Amino acid sequence: MAGWVGVAVIPTARLGATTVAVTRIGLGCAPLGNLFSALSDDDAAATVAAAWDAGVRYFDTAPLYGLGLSERRLGRALATRPRDSYVVSTKVGRLLRPDPDFDPGIFRVPPGLAPRSDYSRDGVMRSVEESLERLGLDRIDVVLVHDPDDHEQEALDGAFPALVALREQGVVRAVGAGMNQHEMLGRFVERADLDCVLLAGRYSLLDRSGETFIEACAAAKVGVILGGVLNSGILASASVGATFDYEPAPAAVVARATALRRECDRFGVALPAAALQFVVAHPGVTAIVVGARTPEEIRNDVGWAGDTLPPDLARALREQQ
Repeated sequence: MAGWVGVAVIPTARLGATTVAVTRIGLGCAPLGNLFSALSDDDAAATVAAAWDAGVRYFDTAPLYGLGLSERRLGRALATRPRDSYVVSTKVGRLLRPDPDFDPGIFRVPPGLAPRSDYSRDGVMRSVEESLERLGLDRIDVVLVHDPDDHEQEALDGAFPALVALREQGVVRAVGAGMNQHEMLGRFVERADLDCVLLAGRYSLLDRSGETFIEACAAAKVGVILGGVLNSGILASASVGATFDYEPAPAAVVARATALRRECDRFGVALPAAALQFVVAHPGVTAIVVGARTPEEIRNDVGWAGDTLPPDLARALREQQ
């Protein structure tokens, strides 16, 4: 397969002004938390191992993903790897607390825990401590404030200052925020001492709304990690029944994705390959994270992301907005 293949071949980029270097494609670990369907422990471990063998050294997880399952599985899968050879990011803002009646929703895990929003200083400290335990680590490279859409001021007053303090203590190496919107992330970049952001779903072949924000981050020397670059699945298949932003894709979105696929077919390029190459090519993007639930998926993603779009196809895709 062409592209980035083989151990240690994937190029790295520095995250903002920090010394943290991430591979330009990382493994998004929500599927390790049984996103949409259950995954066995062995299959989860095999997916992480395949990512490692393909050269991936950046892994993104969160307490929310499988209500702790993703962090535990990732920690076990990396336990034998040299600690300084990889970068892990996780998130704060939701504490996992006992609740036998909570419905885990899109994560296919047994009931018993529920995520409780807490963006206070104390909540962040507890969240980091609990993530360290689940991951089996003594430090976390990157910690992101997770989806504070309804908690903007609390995040500014509590979560970000707490993470900056942990950064100064060496428990955390980089501080940021991860959201599915760019407007609030832009305010955080202006008002908090952030090293990076993770923007999910707002810069892709289907949604370019975050492009100006990405350019502003580059000017401010804030690293940009993109998630959701396949818009949770629709850009992998362009088929009826696929998901867009974690919900069944509306007919209009399926139609747009189908038009994109037809354009890619004219050039002999798979739609998901074009989707990955399109976002990686933006000069303001530090890295992308892609979710995978099988070794084949992550190997394909790595190979695709390392290729370059034919110039005529890149131009045609950019014109389809």
